[in-house]
Amino acid sequence: MPRSDALCFLGTEVLRMAPLPGAELVQRPLQLYRYLLRCCRQLPTKGIQEHYKHAVRQSFRVHSDEDNPERIQQIIKRAIEDADWILNKYKKQN
Repeated sequence: MPRSDALCFLGTEVLRMAPLPGAELVQRPLQLYRYLLRCCRQLPTKGIQEHYKHAVRQSFRVHSDEDNPERIQQIIKRAIEDADWILNKYKKQN
């Protein structure tokens, strides 16, 4: 499945290298939300940062009614993986 340029929160892959320290401590949705907003601060321009902050907020709202603990963990793992991919993408462009 090709990776999109957005923070979509689906999947089950475990992340080996996290974009920011502390990713391994993220276990609850609010922790994920804060972590992803901190990741946005690492992006190169204010416009890009705002774009991804908006995507994080929207995705958080979409999944706010999720109550299955396994599914929540899948979402968290994929979100961290996606954040890593996005940060690496912008690092390579610079």
